[in-house]
Amino acid sequence: MRSETAAVYRRRRLTALALVVGVAVLAIVAVGSCGSSDRPAAAKRERRRPLVVDLPRGKRRIFPDFRVVAFYGAPQDDQLGVLGIGSASLAARKLLRQAAPYARRTRPVLPAMELIASVAANAPGPDGLYRTQQAPKVINRYLRVARRIKALLVLDIQPGHADFLSEARRLAPWLGQPDVGIALDPEWHTPGAVPGTQIGSVTADEINQVSDVVAGIVRAGRLPEKLFLIHQFTDGMIQGKDRVLPRAGLAITFNVDGFGDRPNKLAKYAEFTAQSRGRPFDDGYKLFYHEDTNLMRPADVMRMHPRPDLIVYE
Repeated sequence: MRSETAAVYRRRRLTALALVVGVAVLAIVAVGSCGSSDRPAAAKRERRRPLVVDLPRGKRRIFPDFRVVAFYGAPQDDQLGVLGIGSASLAARKLLRQAAPYARRTRPVLPAMELIASVAANAPGPDGLYRTQQAPKVINRYLRVARRIKALLVLDIQPGHADFLSEARRLAPWLGQPDVGIALDPEWHTPGAVPGTQIGSVTADEINQVSDVVAGIVRAGRLPEKLFLIHQFTDGMIQGKDRVLPRAGLAITFNVDGFGDRPNKLAKYAEFTAQSRGRPFDDGYKLFYHEDTNLMRPADVMRMHPRPDLIVYE
């Protein structure tokens, strides 16, 4: 039953990737036609708003001051996640309702919108990298909506045949904002294979390169702590996990991904959180509205041990 469900999920994601390819050429051409100076310009327009020095709901530290509840997805297709279903404003309202049960007097909720900023594709596209990049106007639209509800915007990277570091550097104008974080999605990092046909991976060295750049952005801008997510649902997805370095200014969080029934998901969560126990990393847990069997309620999640610092819904 689990393998059949997984096959259905993979087919749905592959269908979504195919649809993304339909707009990939236009998106890449549009981004490419802006010159290198025009891409940051769109982000600079957002920076004209007064820059807050704290997180959207106050303070400068994410964990353990807050528990983060996020929606994941992209607007190109509903199959890419709940964040892309309907308008960004509609998703934001749903996110607030979903996040409310996780709030505690001693630990309030900080909502987040995890937008797929680099979307893996099942065709090479003009640059041969099997991914398309969100246009600046799309990222800015989600950033505006996130700010309206005092939420974080987290920019997720599905790099296809590109590398995480170059994709992260493209996002530097937004990462210079105090309310924008980053997520690495190694499932969709598949040099040598079409994304979606095999499970991808990332090395500790690649993670450390990206985290070094992002930590430098935090230092230079004297920004509050920045969320830095790494998705994982198999051992091989993060190679050399014990060599991942903590960074000052980053809330590095291993998000236990993957769908299925409760016993399998909880076993995987226990396994992966044990790997980083005693190290200064935070714990995340992902829930799937459609693929999970007997979707866990917030009360169920809050009984988990260790209790997740981050909960992501797809």
